[in-house]
Amino acid sequence: MILKGKVWKFGDDIDTDAIIPARYLTTADPKELAAHVMEDADKEFPNKVKAGDIIVAGKNFGCGSSREHAPIAIKGAGIAAVVAKSYARIFYRNAFNIGLPIFESPDLPDSIGEGDVVEIDADSGVIRDSSGKEYRAEPIPPFMQELISSGGLVEWTKKKLAAK
Repeated sequence: MILKGKVWKFGDDIDTDAIIPARYLTTADPKELAAHVMEDADKEFPNKVKAGDIIVAGKNFGCGSSREHAPIAIKGAGIAAVVAKSYARIFYRNAFNIGLPIFESPDLPDSIGEGDVVEIDADSGVIRDSSGKEYRAEPIPPFMQELISSGGLVEWTKKKLAAK
């Protein structure tokens, strides 16, 4: 799986309330959540982000509450992937459960600029910037890629049950 998109940068410790503020948790509709994604971190972000774009952040992305709404809002906005130095463990699992590709890379967040374009090879974990410089991320294991391509754990389970 190859993902390519424009970078939007965020810092360290972006919590789930910055990703999707609690005042919008009255719905689980991905499009409604997407209309407010990251607005407390960047008020104009929901209007600027385009399908296929990539969020790049520092350490501990998705910390805070365990709400699944955070990765749902990111995916609903059409964001192709998130690359961060590290993730809060619950966010990490929730992202894969809803089918959002995420990557851990210790070097990329410090080296890439907002607006740059990156290409991510999910199989190898290689990330290339527009100049061709390469960064390493943990590749997504085949089973997790299967979850992503199915649209998340629920859809993967439905497909498996229907195949029986």
